Amino acid sequence: MSLPSVDQLKGQWEQQVGAAKIVWGKLTEDELLKLEGHQKKLTGLIQERYAITRDEAHRQVKTFFAKQH
Repeated sequence: MSLPSVDQLKGQWEQQVGAAKIVWGKLTEDELLKLEGHQKKLTGLIQERYAITRDEAHRQVKTFFAKQH
């Protein structure tokens, strides 16, 4: 299974923002929209906002995107 392209992620991201807001309630909708589905940026924001390790934030992001596809 190939990874989706950046353009595909951007297109799908607006639909996923609601689900992301449920998972990471400390993030605003505006912050999530600005990320445009960039997993590295999302990982960094989650790490910062929730004061967790980068590995844990990365795990959460991978799990989230796996469930959305």
